[in-house]
Amino acid sequence: MKNKFLLLGIALASLTACKTASTLQMADVKIQKNISINNELKNDGEFVKVIEPYKQKLDKEMNQKISHTSVDLTKQGDNSNLGNLLADYTFEGADAWTKTNLKKNVDAALINIGGIRTTIGKGDILLKSVFEVMPFENEVIIVKMKGTDLQGLFDYYAKTQVNNPVSHLYIETKNGQLTQSLINGKPIVPTQDYHIATSDYLALGGDNMKFFSKGEAISTGIKLRDLFIEYFKKTSEVVPNTDIRLNFIGKK
Repeated sequence: MKNKFLLLGIALASLTACKTASTLQMADVKIQKNISINNELKNDGEFVKVIEPYKQKLDKEMNQKISHTSVDLTKQGDNSNLGNLLADYTFEGADAWTKTNLKKNVDAALINIGGIRTTIGKGDILLKSVFEVMPFENEVIIVKMKGTDLQGLFDYYAKTQVNNPVSHLYIETKNGQLTQSLINGKPIVPTQDYHIATSDYLALGGDNMKFFSKGEAISTGIKLRDLFIEYFKKTSEVVPNTDIRLNFIGKK
């Protein structure tokens, strides 16, 4: 069905592009019967012939195996295995870029659970699986923040108690009150500079993460989805971390 919508979009774009200014004039308006776009809509034989080679090439590429998992990768729970995995991939890719370009280390990573659109079932992980999980063109951003400004990040989690995945962070709350906050297992040093990897959407305040505005956003030019694909391909068997990173004690 997705491919049918893709083909229809291409067809509509082609027809629109072929119009000239001379055709843009007033015409008699006639009421026509609505046509539902569904499985009953007949294919245009000639158009299908033209587009079929491209469709086959796209299907072949999207159905290629890039990794494997022996467990279902889901986004459920405060420490979901898919959330932890993608947060770790974000950290590792951003850390490699930062070491090369800034001569610094990334201290932690944070992504939003809403950006993970679906799950990955156990078995072969296909290229199209990653496109389904991350259909957006979000970029990896490094936000340089003072330790004092990170309090806003921890307060955000204490207030919302949303399972936005993190890497190299430990956030503990009890009945909505922050009780512990660690980066790489250590307390925050107020005067220290920290480099947090995230998406451009969150760095710009998406999901109400306004605390990032206190830092300096550094563009990497890396697309999150491309990064995920790269790291899936590096690992023939995906084994996600299931450690506790978000510990909301007494969460309702």
